Amino acid sequence: MPIKTFKEDICKISRMENRIVSFLPSATEILYELGAGDNVLAVTHECNYPSEAKSKPRVIHSVFDPQRMTSQEIDRKVVDLMKSGKDIYTLDEQVLKDANPNLIVAQGICEVCSPFTKEINRAVAILGGKPEVLVLDPRNLDGILDNIAEIGKKIGRIREANDFVSKLRNKIKAVQHIPKGARPKVLCIEWLDPLFTAGHWVPQMVEIAGGINGISTTGDQSRRMELDEAVKLDPDIIILMPCGFDVKRTLQEYERIADRPKWKSMRAVKQGQVYAVNANEYFSKPGPRTVVGLEILAKIINPDTFRDLQIPKNSVQKVESEL
Repeated sequence: MPIKTFKEDICKISRMENRIVSFLPSATEILYELGAGDNVLAVTHECNYPSEAKSKPRVIHSVFDPQRMTSQEIDRKVVDLMKSGKDIYTLDEQVLKDANPNLIVAQGICEVCSPFTKEINRAVAILGGKPEVLVLDPRNLDGILDNIAEIGKKIGRIREANDFVSKLRNKIKAVQHIPKGARPKVLCIEWLDPLFTAGHWVPQMVEIAGGINGISTTGDQSRRMELDEAVKLDPDIIILMPCGFDVKRTLQEYERIADRPKWKSMRAVKQGQVYAVNANEYFSKPGPRTVVGLEILAKIINPDTFRDLQIPKNSVQKVESEL
């Protein structure tokens, strides 16, 4: 048998044996992009992209419904749960046992955003220590692309992963290398009540898109900030991207802070340069669509330079009118 054919057969067998449970929405998206959707046997309650993922059994659920709560109520609930040592997420043991995975893909970024160390350890214990666990911990766009390659290697889809990474990298370069004019000061806000800066990969995205990122630094965790910090920065542009919210929900939450005198004193607010973006789809999750998020930022920060750049409908809206 020719060596190439033999290797292809081994690769096919390897793919068939992949039984995967995803504890992370961005990992679910990556797995589908690499053609491994059929190998994904269970996902989290937040794994809604692509649409096919919605039909998968839910192995992870939140202990509360954030859709029925304000930003402040969500923050208080999470803080109370963490202080008391109670669970933020519940694990469906039966779904996990039925899936019987040999690979769990999880994250080490944020204890609030997705199942973390406690849930991972519990799942491994339930399955008798059998499954391998791949923990993703990206801090910037490069880390996100590395994760795609890492998943591809782990599931025997190296070529697909390399091709996909190359495609995404070219999109990043297309934004990065276009000459830009003035570099405005940009403040990205990840939570509105209380205020949180946007960290991790977002500051890098702002810089690539042609802005000067304010307050946070690439790779740093998002953190609570005081309104006085924003006033001192006095940004030219403010971008609202509350974790897990779409544009409509963000605009609803924005009403709670819009009338604060200090908020109204900032240049961006006075000049109508406040934007709400679909953070749930393009910013909060460290997956392939953060590259779309980069394009959205480029369109906001340098609208003339990127006037012909196509971005998804309903992905961004000026606070007063549509972009």
